[in-house]
Amino acid sequence: MIDLYYWPTPNGHKITLFLEETGLPYRIVPVDIGRGEQFRPDFLAIAPNNRMPAIVDHEPADGGAAVSVFESGAILLYLADKTGRFVAADLRGRVEVLQWLFWQMGGLGPMAGQNNHFAHYAPEKLPYAIDRYVNETNRLYGVMDRRLEDRAYLAGDDYSIADMAAYPWTVSYERQGQNLADFPNLERWFRAIEGRPATVRAYEVGQRHQRRETPMDEEAKRVLFGQTAAVVKR
Repeated sequence: MIDLYYWPTPNGHKITLFLEETGLPYRIVPVDIGRGEQFRPDFLAIAPNNRMPAIVDHEPADGGAAVSVFESGAILLYLADKTGRFVAADLRGRVEVLQWLFWQMGGLGPMAGQNNHFAHYAPEKLPYAIDRYVNETNRLYGVMDRRLEDRAYLAGDDYSIADMAAYPWTVSYERQGQNLADFPNLERWFRAIEGRPATVRAYEVGQRHQRRETPMDEEAKRVLFGQTAAVVKR
């Protein structure tokens, strides 16, 4: 059994995508990030960066004590190695998967996240910041579109953890100021993943845990966007 510390964000969806694809038994442990639950001592013990998702694998491959993992990319790689699925076994295929996984972690996720923040949550609209991140998101969509011109998925012909990492960060393309019609190869990839039964199940999990408050209340904004070192030193 795997405990998944989770909230329905793009990074949270990455892990449910994998778990639903493989059928690994898991239990959701909700971490309501708008209520500050990511700062609970029990969560910080397994996720010192006070970000979700995180997992605790109670049946690790070595048969030893439970293993905890934080950071969504590290979790995907851990689970892929545990199951032998969605990461290539050969050297060159594995490199393809890993470089696109890290591309998402270092590029698409952070840039789309800042795009969303400055366009929708910042207390004042800063045109330079909005343009900067909308344009950079657009560039990254272009990178994906070019990559997908002659292959089905980011790492080749097979669906992999690289795709599971990138897909949730493209679901909100309209909110990011992007038009999928401008990226036909990306749109084909997007629709293929969107239609997978495991994807449908993963997003149904998210809907069951989504708070219905709109817009985000001020306390949630303070918790999410006002953090300093003090919150992890308590």
